[in-house]
Amino acid sequence: MVVETQLLPVESVARAAAEVAACGDLRTALDALARAAADATRADLAVVRVLDTDGHLVARALAPEGSSLGAEIAGTRTDCDVVAAGEIPEATRRAAERARASGTLALPARAAGRIVGSVELVRLADDFSADERGFAELVAAQVALAVRTLGTDGGGPGSRAKWLELAGDALAAGGEPDRAARQAVRLAVETTGARGGALWRVGPESARELIASLGPTESGLDRAAELVAQAVEEWRPTAIVHEPGLPGRATHAATLPLGQPPFAALQLFYSEDLVPSEADLPALAAFAARATHALRSAERAADVELELERTRALLEVVGEAIARLSLAHTLETAVDRIADLLQVEQVGVYLREHGRLFTAAGRGLAPGHEEVAARLQDALSGPLRARSAIHARTYDTDVALGATRAALVAAGQSGALGVPLRVRDESIGLLVTYPGRRALGASDTALLTALGAQLAVAVQNARLHERATELGERLGDVLESERQTSRQVNALYEISRSFAQSLSLERTLETVTSTIVDVLAVDAAVIRVPDERGDVFVPRAVHVADTRLDGAVTGILWRPQPRPPRTTSPLALDVATARRLGGAHELLIPFLEKGSTAALLPIATPTELLAQLTILCLDPARPIDAETLSTAGTIAQQAALAIDNARLYQQQKAFAETMQQSLLPRELPLVPGLEIGTVYESAAHVDVGGDVFDFMELPDDRLAVVLGDVTGHGIDATADMAMAKFVFRSLAREHSEPSDFLAHANEVVVGEIAVGKFITMVYLTVDRDGQLLCASAGHPEPRLVRPDGTVTGLELGGIALGIIEGQQYDQVGAELPPGGSVVLYTDGVIESRRGRELFGTPRMDDVLAAHATKPAQVLADALLAACRDYAGGDLPDDCAIVVLRRT
Repeated sequence: MVVETQLLPVESVARAAAEVAACGDLRTALDALARAAADATRADLAVVRVLDTDGHLVARALAPEGSSLGAEIAGTRTDCDVVAAGEIPEATRRAAERARASGTLALPARAAGRIVGSVELVRLADDFSADERGFAELVAAQVALAVRTLGTDGGGPGSRAKWLELAGDALAAGGEPDRAARQAVRLAVETTGARGGALWRVGPESARELIASLGPTESGLDRAAELVAQAVEEWRPTAIVHEPGLPGRATHAATLPLGQPPFAALQLFYSEDLVPSEADLPALAAFAARATHALRSAERAADVELELERTRALLEVVGEAIARLSLAHTLETAVDRIADLLQVEQVGVYLREHGRLFTAAGRGLAPGHEEVAARLQDALSGPLRARSAIHARTYDTDVALGATRAALVAAGQSGALGVPLRVRDESIGLLVTYPGRRALGASDTALLTALGAQLAVAVQNARLHERATELGERLGDVLESERQTSRQVNALYEISRSFAQSLSLERTLETVTSTIVDVLAVDAAVIRVPDERGDVFVPRAVHVADTRLDGAVTGILWRPQPRPPRTTSPLALDVATARRLGGAHELLIPFLEKGSTAALLPIATPTELLAQLTILCLDPARPIDAETLSTAGTIAQQAALAIDNARLYQQQKAFAETMQQSLLPRELPLVPGLEIGTVYESAAHVDVGGDVFDFMELPDDRLAVVLGDVTGHGIDATADMAMAKFVFRSLAREHSEPSDFLAHANEVVVGEIAVGKFITMVYLTVDRDGQLLCASAGHPEPRLVRPDGTVTGLELGGIALGIIEGQQYDQVGAELPPGGSVVLYTDGVIESRRGRELFGTPRMDDVLAAHATKPAQVLADALLAACRDYAGGDLPDDCAIVVLRRT
C-alpha cells in the first residue's frame, strides 16, 4: 500500500522545477509552477501571469484549477508597473475582497532586469509568513526561468554559459538558508556536466572546511583541498587545471573563490570529455558571484533568525520574571526591558483608574508627557480605536491626531508611539515610547504591540497577585498562603473568562453554578432569572456537590423567588434576612439555625439585574466568609457578561429566523395526488441566510415549485431572497415552462443583483399524473426516489442566475410513479461536514433510499436530521429541503 504524505514547501518547488525541466512548452510549465506556489504557501489561489506582446501581464495559469475564487481572474490583464510597485492587480484584489481574504501577495518575475511575469497569491485564513514569501519569490524566479527558456522570445537552453546564467538567477532568488550551500553545488554540477563538486569554507590562515559536496567524494579530497588553498593564497580568478587523483576519478578541477577576500570556494570536477572551454570561464565566474550573494544572504538570514530567537527568549524571560512580581516592580522591569529592546530613552506606562490615566511607571520622561498620553488615549478610545498602535509625529496631517500633535509640540517632543493595554477588549492603560531621533520601523511597532499585549496580562496578573497578598496578610498567613491565594485567584480568573466563550444561555447558566460549587467548595448553588413579566425570578440551573443529596437539596432550591431589590453587593443570608425575603429562602431557615451558611449574589450589568445566584454551605466548619463572597463576586461579574451575550445571541438568532421564515411559504398548497414536505433550518450563525423556496398552483392543474440559494448572508441576502420570490410569483404563471421561466428570470436577476453575486435555482412543475418537467440554473440536481428505494438524479445543467444575460436553459422530463418522490435541496445539505469530509450525495441517497416509502414530511425531516448528526449538531450552512411524493 502506498501512503501519500504531504510535501514540504521546498519539495513542492523542487518537484515543479523538475516538471519545468522535463516539459517542452510554456503552458505546461506555468501550470506546474502555479500548483507549486499554491502548495508551498498554503494559498487558496495562485495566479501566474506572463508578459504578452502588448506589454501587459496576462493571467495564464491558476491553481487550484476550477476554483470559484479564480474564475473571474483567468485571462485578465494588468500593467507591469502595478506588480513592480508591489500592488495587487485589480482583478485579484476584487476577488480577494469579496472572499474576505486575510492575505494577498504579488511578486514580479524578472529576467535580465526586466519583468516577464508575476506570481499572485490569495489566502483566506491568515496572512503569509516571511518563509512563505521566500518560497513565492523562488517560484517567481522559476517563472522567469521558464519564460526565458520556453517562451517565444527566449529560445532554447543554448550553451553551457546560458544555463549557468539562468541557474545563477534561480540561485540568487533565495531559498532556505540551511540549503543554500547544497543548492549552489547541485546547480553548478548539473548545469556544467561536472562529475561532482564541493563547497569549502575558507578560514584564517587558509583553514578549509568541507560544508557541502555532490558526486563521488570517497577519495581525492585532500588534493582538492590543496588546490583550494593555492587558489585562495594566490587569489587567482577561475582556472581549470589538469590534476590526477581528484574525487570521482576526475581529470580536471575548476576552483572558484567566493567573495573578496574569499570566505568560501566552489570546486567542480570534470572528466576529460566534459572540460569547460575558455569561453565558459566568464560564465563560471558570474555563477560564482551569484553563489557568493546567495551564501552571504543565507548567513545574514541565519544571523537574523538567531537574533529573533534571542529576542523571543528575552521576551519569555521578561514575561516569566514580571508575572511573579508586585505591580510596581512589574512596571519598572517592563519599562527597563522595553527601553533596552527598542534603544529609546523615554518610556511611560499609564494605567486607568476611575476613567482617568495616571503615570504608573516611567523612564526619562520629560514635562508634558501626561498630556501627550491623555491625547493618545482619546484617539485610541475614539476615531482610531480599531488600531493596535498609533505613531504620532508633529509633521503628520491626520485630523484625528491634531490634539496629540499639539501636546507633542508643547512637550518638546517630535513624536510618540502609543500602544493600548487591553485585557479581553477592555482598556486598562497605555504604553508610550518617545523615539527622539531614532526612527522606529514596522518591526519596532510590531515588537512594541506584542510587548503591550504581554504587559497588559502581566499588569492584570500583578494586580490579582497583590490582592491575594493582602488577603493572605489579613488572614495572618505567610508566603505559602499568599502564593496559594494567588494561584486560586488566577485560576478563577481563567475560569470566569471561559464563560464568555459560550453562546448557549442554558450552558452558560449551568457553567456558573457548577463552577461556583467546584471552586468555592460549597455544597450547592442555584441561579434564578426573571420570568417573562420580570416580577418573579425562577430557577434555571442548580448544582449539588454530593450526588446523594441532589434530590433533597434540589427540591428545596428549585423554587421561584419574588424579584429581589436592585443591588450590586453580595448579601450573607441569616435567619432574619431569609424570613424577610420570604419565598424559597424561608425553606433555608432550618439549615441556617443549625449553623449552615448561605449567600445571595446579584448578576447584573450597570443597568439591569440579569439573575440572582444563591450559594449554600451545609457544613458549619466551612462557613461562607468574606473571601468566598469576594471570589464568588468576581465570577458573578464575568458571568453577567456571558449571560448578557448569550441572551443577546438568542434574541439575534430568533430575529434572523423570523426574517427567514417570513420569506418562506406560510402554508403548503393542497394538491390532489401529492404530498408535500418541507424543512428549513438556519446555520449556527445569526445572520439571515439565502435559501428560499415557494409554490404556485398553475391554471392547468399543475404545481410549480422553485428552490433557490442566494449567495451571502445578512441584509443583502434577505433583499435578494425577496427578489427571487418576487421573480417566481411574477413570472411563473406567464412563463410556466421550466426552461422559459429560468430564461426570463435570469434577465430580471442580471439587472437587479449586485456584481459578483448570483442565485442558483431549480424550477419544477408536476401534474396529478406524476409528469415532471424540471430545469436548473447552477443548482444541485434533484433526486428521484422510487418506491423500491432506487435513487437517481435528474441530470440538469445551466449557469446560475445573474451572471450573464441571454442564457438558455434545457429542461428534462420524468415520470413520478405512485409512491415515488422527488427531492429538491440546497447545497447546505450535501456540504455539511465532519472535519474535512462532506456529507455528500452518496450519503444523502442512502438516507433517501432508507426512507423511500415514508410520507413526504418524514422523508424531509429524516434527511435534515442525518445532515445535522453528521455535522455534530451545528449546521455549517442553511439547509432547505422540499419533497413532493405522489400518493
